[in-house]
Amino acid sequence: MKHILTMILAGLSVPAIWAQDITDVTDLGTTDLVGTARYRALSGAFGALGGDLSALNNNPAASAVFKYSEFTFTGASYRNKNLSNYGGSFSNRTNTTYEINQVGGVLVFNNRDQNSEWNKFTLAFNYDLQNNFDNDIFILGRGSESIADYFVANANGFSPDDLSVLSGETVADAYIAIGNSLGFDAQQGFLGYQAFVIDPAGNNNQYISNATLNNGVDQEQRITTRGSDSKFTLNLGGQYNENIYFGMGLNLHAVDRRRIIRFDEFNYDQDSFVQYTQFDNELNTFGSGFSANFGVIAKVGNSLRLGGSYQTPTWYDLADELWQGINTDLLDADTGEIDLVEVYPNVIYRFPDYSIRIPSKLTASGAMVLGKSGLISVDYTYQDMSNARLRPTSDPFFAAQNTTISNELQAVSTLRMGAEFRFGKWSFRGGYRFEESPYRNAVTIGDLQGYSLGLGLDFGGSAIDLAWSTAERDSRSRLYPQGITTPALIANETNNWVVSYSVRF
Repeated sequence: MKHILTMILAGLSVPAIWAQDITDVTDLGTTDLVGTARYRALSGAFGALGGDLSALNNNPAASAVFKYSEFTFTGASYRNKNLSNYGGSFSNRTNTTYEINQVGGVLVFNNRDQNSEWNKFTLAFNYDLQNNFDNDIFILGRGSESIADYFVANANGFSPDDLSVLSGETVADAYIAIGNSLGFDAQQGFLGYQAFVIDPAGNNNQYISNATLNNGVDQEQRITTRGSDSKFTLNLGGQYNENIYFGMGLNLHAVDRRRIIRFDEFNYDQDSFVQYTQFDNELNTFGSGFSANFGVIAKVGNSLRLGGSYQTPTWYDLADELWQGINTDLLDADTGEIDLVEVYPNVIYRFPDYSIRIPSKLTASGAMVLGKSGLISVDYTYQDMSNARLRPTSDPFFAAQNTTISNELQAVSTLRMGAEFRFGKWSFRGGYRFEESPYRNAVTIGDLQGYSLGLGLDFGGSAIDLAWSTAERDSRSRLYPQGITTPALIANETNNWVVSYSVRF
């Protein structure tokens, strides 16, 4: 049974594994191509077009372009394929999920006052699955560094007494007490010490590994992620005269992400005291976020459309919960038998709440509307990710992470292009998108390229749309922040099928 306990640690916060650091910023700041099938088919290039509920994400003036009230419902399949390369060994994992990823509607109120220059007003509500975190990664290979090095790095500086179970204590009691008094690093050292992966090296509060490698060691890491960042938008729009559309939106986010990490290490030297290690972590992140956006769309002549929008920073208030455990197989040198040691405190470690500010966005858009024959559209978005911040900034760890963010992240340019051609009731669509890496080195997370195709059938009072989109992005991921620093190379490919049904009234 897992017990929930809140740790009040020395210092306001400490790092969890892949949490409360730069990776949270890039996870929340890098959004998927989400929304209706028509929006996805054009790769999201809707900032100057409007008339689509998911276009509210690009430009809130999109609602004012609607001529009629409308309700749209969208379902999608998400397919994530990850090819990893670690130590020259390749492995694949594919995950497919099905989601209701968009639901929304817009009400159009025509102004009957013929003396007013405002033709109409609109009120819209939309739900989008902004980020679908469902993903499976499997890393397999032979490494030159051991998980024991991770525990050594965390244990160094603490005495053996600091990392021990005292008389009358349980493992859970000691894990809690160490977290409260000495912090997260000591807790990691405690797990390694109690599982006999490491031992003291003399009397200087330094530690050595009990794992003897034989030209390396075999390692497996399974990362299973589930959850989403859901976005709820409340929008107000208006059309001024015949050619100008305005809009503003309030965006609320709900974050719920669960990440399960199982690490296995085996095939040590045959005389190694440690013969097998399994290290388990489960990290849950949940919370809410808020942002607002403002935009305008202008008709220039019969064909040209121009759009511009600004989205404020998104402020997230988050909490993390971590569950950990370790088990090892140890060789008894006298008998040759294997002894199993399990260290599972069975408590959920609750970190103090924290905040993340994702930087603002500026979007410039243009489109050519070719009468009833079709359209061509382009969006450009600029977002300076080096301005992201973890808060409270008074916390020493967050202050250090913010310095890392400023030094390692960069301004991101995103280009989206789409085209639609109409033949009677049928519409044929395609799109392309390119998103720069948020990292200056363009290696930790690489650039993204994606393509999309779509088909639509308009029945007059309703329409059905179908889209397919794909994208590729490479990344490098260290298995652990300390100890095992050799990165795994991960090539990610997503393929999504989306269907939308819209009703006008």
